[in-house]
Amino acid sequence: MTIIFHFDQNVTVFMEVWEKINYLLEEKKMTKQEFTSKLIALAPKLKRTSEIPSSQTILGYLYGKREIKIELIPYIAEVLGVDEGELFRFDIEYASEYNIRYSKDAREILELLKYTPKPTIEHIKVALRRFKQDHETLKKSL
Repeated sequence: MTIIFHFDQNVTVFMEVWEKINYLLEEKKMTKQEFTSKLIALAPKLKRTSEIPSSQTILGYLYGKREIKIELIPYIAEVLGVDEGELFRFDIEYASEYNIRYSKDAREILELLKYTPKPTIEHIKVALRRFKQDHETLKKSL
């Protein structure tokens, strides 16, 4: 499964679901083996065989060697502690190579904003606009 994201006319990003899963594994500091064990413990059954996928099969999904079966998506989401849609959603972490390093922090900030008073949000916006302007000025001077 490929997810296609369009930012504007000039930028298109292609991402496979297995890449998003691996990104979430890294973000959650979970190894592929831990993920595999937790997924098997949930005992998901493949539609075609009515069997639980083997460790080798699951690792094949994680390395992009096999297509992820759609019936596994709810189980994968449960192991990762995300909703199913997160596996197909593009969030701030993929906006640029720069942002990918800060995605966990950015998502935490976005989550905390709902508790922030309006004057503080206005202050944050002013500061962020200054950072943006400084960045653009520096970029033009190079």
